[in-house]
Amino acid sequence: MKKRLMPPTYFTFYLISVFIINFLFPRFKIIPLPYNLAGIPLVFLGIWISIWADRLFKKRKTTVKPFEKPSFFVKEGPFQFSRHPMYLGFVLVLLGLSLGLGNLIAFLAPLAMFITLELLFIPYEEKDMKETFGQEYQDYRKRVRKWL
Repeated sequence: MKKRLMPPTYFTFYLISVFIINFLFPRFKIIPLPYNLAGIPLVFLGIWISIWADRLFKKRKTTVKPFEKPSFFVKEGPFQFSRHPMYLGFVLVLLGLSLGLGNLIAFLAPLAMFITLELLFIPYEEKDMKETFGQEYQDYRKRVRKWL
């Protein structure tokens, strides 16, 4: 089986990128105090949502890895308002950090994470969930938005 990069690897790359961008392009700081402090709750919200979703996967003993077959369909907790709450958490953390640093260019990181997830992971996962859980997943998909 081919070794693939997982979403946390991309998240880590984009997280480091936010700080590098902030260091390399300080003149693009456009969000001053106290407005940049609005990023703090976003960071904590993103962490909380991701951990909550991850714990539900562990509790149900199903995989969190996007290219493995799930053994249980998790629909409770944050999965009631987002089909991909761990991914939502990643993007919120990056968005919060970008806002907190106040650097316009740093906002490319959450955008890049969003695009990465939309192109490399979500289509595969949604197809796999449909094949594995059939109509139950289709009904869930009609009720719950992809992101929010």
